Amino acid sequence: MNNMPIIVPQGFRFSARAGGLKKAGKLDFGLIFSETPANCAGVFTRNKVVAAPVQVSAPRISEGLCQAVLINSANANACTGERGLQDALDCGKILSRSLDIPEQLIAVSSTGVIGVPLPMAIFAEQIPLLAEELGDGSAEAVAEAIMTTDSFPKVSSRTIVADGRECRLLGLAKGAGMIHPDMATMLAFVVTDACVASQFLDQSLRDAVGHSFNRITVDRDTSTNDMALILANGEAGNQEIAAGSASADAFSKALREILLDLAKMIVRDGEGATKLVRIQIDGAANNDDAMLAARSVATSALVKTAFFGEDANWGRIIAAVGYSGADVDPDRVRILFDDIPMVEKGLGLGSDQEVLATEILKKQEFTVTVDLGLGQGSAYYYTSDLTYDYVRINADYRT
Repeated sequence: MNNMPIIVPQGFRFSARAGGLKKAGKLDFGLIFSETPANCAGVFTRNKVVAAPVQVSAPRISEGLCQAVLINSANANACTGERGLQDALDCGKILSRSLDIPEQLIAVSSTGVIGVPLPMAIFAEQIPLLAEELGDGSAEAVAEAIMTTDSFPKVSSRTIVADGRECRLLGLAKGAGMIHPDMATMLAFVVTDACVASQFLDQSLRDAVGHSFNRITVDRDTSTNDMALILANGEAGNQEIAAGSASADAFSKALREILLDLAKMIVRDGEGATKLVRIQIDGAANNDDAMLAARSVATSALVKTAFFGEDANWGRIIAAVGYSGADVDPDRVRILFDDIPMVEKGLGLGSDQEVLATEILKKQEFTVTVDLGLGQGSAYYYTSDLTYDYVRINADYRT
């Protein structure tokens, strides 16, 4: 969880409601609104089964301007055919009338159970109320409203100074299951009052996603509804940030930090997870090989169950490296759990080291480093352990 104070960018308002999609009166509708049309960029699921809200929102975001994002949880509006597509469009139409803005400036986003049509009577009632209740202080409520199996809302913010003006960035995300690249495998929304050129905004988002949401896994399942959006409304009054400008690096760094914060929260909150583990690959022949090896270790069910059992079973790790597709010479492999060496030149260092490594595995957060001894390539990946609760949560998901 993030205990840092949340900084809300200028010119953005939020609202959240409990409309009855979830049980027990939990928040299930969220709205993000910019007082002026904002430059925008987005990255979307690569699953070939694409939910209706993504079909509606992706083309609109590609036009480069957005003013409002409507989100609901508990129903994904995926695999719902022509009716689902029309429902997604109708949600935008209702909000367009309520806010008096063009439909093309509205993105819609849904998350939850697949294959169930939206109960449009509820949406028709709740959307105008969301528009009426917009305010400055509901960002965290929106983060709560978009949760499904999440156990806590995920929020992160940063400030930078551009041309002497304070610029604020705020990120919200949800995700705990169906977490795996490629793209975001969850929902994420970033808003900023910085003035940012559209092309640079898109470039910065893709770079930040590549170093965050595309380096996490919980269960190797990629959702039909994934999207990561960023809106920049320019209310801070800075000169436009573009590639090569004085503030470009600071903006990209802040965005990357926010998305990595959110990505790590998602893995830490992985359904039933008790551990956040960084898989660090060094000494690969190249960065691509390092990524292959990192992803292979991070997604191995045997490795993840060993983490849950606090079993320093390095054999599962070296096996996952071996079948990853990366260039590997087993006689050069070195493995450490945090700073405890477990393997040198492909050979285990004995039971005394296993005792020390087991103590590392008892921690809630640790790093497994694999040095392949072949070159300068490196990569990292974040993963969770795989627990009994993961099975329970997903076995009961619709009940």
